[in-house]
Amino acid sequence: MKLPKALSRVIEEFEKLPGVGPKSAQRLGFYLLHVPQSQLDSFGEALSELKKNTVLCSTCHNVGEEDPCWICSDESRDQEMICVVEDALDVLAVERSGTYKGVYHVLHGVIDPMSNIGPDDIYVPQLVKRVGNNPKIREIILATNPTMEGEATAMYIVQKLKTQSTNSPTDSQLILTRIGRGLPIGADLEYADETTIHRAMEGRREF
Repeated sequence: MKLPKALSRVIEEFEKLPGVGPKSAQRLGFYLLHVPQSQLDSFGEALSELKKNTVLCSTCHNVGEEDPCWICSDESRDQEMICVVEDALDVLAVERSGTYKGVYHVLHGVIDPMSNIGPDDIYVPQLVKRVGNNPKIREIILATNPTMEGEATAMYIVQKLKTQSTNSPTDSQLILTRIGRGLPIGADLEYADETTIHRAMEGRREF
């Protein structure tokens, strides 16, 4: 069956999205084909404005509408505690738990040599610099996912921060912790429920 070029193009674009295979892309394409034009226009406009109307916070690198983001600019948050996560979806997951009142640092990925992703390809250097420039920071919570890459990224960050702390006496009180019980090995933070994240935060351990 030869599909119309317009439909084929939409399907091809959907296939480029992570987790969307050929079958799913076809279903999405045919679904959009049957929705009202007004809904398609609204969908297209939302996509067009996605990059235009969002920014990365220059402090934590979370996705927001303003710089600094609403979390970093919230004076009621504990600015001396930083939770390090892999991506912005993890920020939403932790916030849903309602137990964490500190700030964040979003890495936008993990160290993955197999995919040629090193520490300089994500926001690790910015974290090290951020901690080094603020001696008031008392705790870094490593909340990367409990996968091989997530663990390796957490260990690398610990090494860098401990080295920096050793060279700077003012950082000697810095505590490095890792989220603990509640998250099974191989699980992603963004899919965890509020109770699981609450327990993981409570069970974090010091490196």
